[in-house]
Amino acid sequence: MLKFVILGVASLAFVGTAAAADLPRPQPQPVAAPVGKYPLGKYPVGKSPVGKYPVAAPVVTKG
Repeated sequence: MLKFVILGVASLAFVGTAAAADLPRPQPQPVAAPVGKYPLGKYPVGKSPVGKYPVAAPVVTKG
């Protein structure tokens, strides 16, 4: 009889532990992006389509 009581208590302990592990936990807040600051050291690599390069403004001459 004592074996059944111990087995029942152990089973309830395992079930309780598993249920507690499934409870949601608060996640840390994401880091807010800096607004209005240029990311120094970051080049605009991959911003234009492949095979096409940014076209410079035409040179305007007076004459």
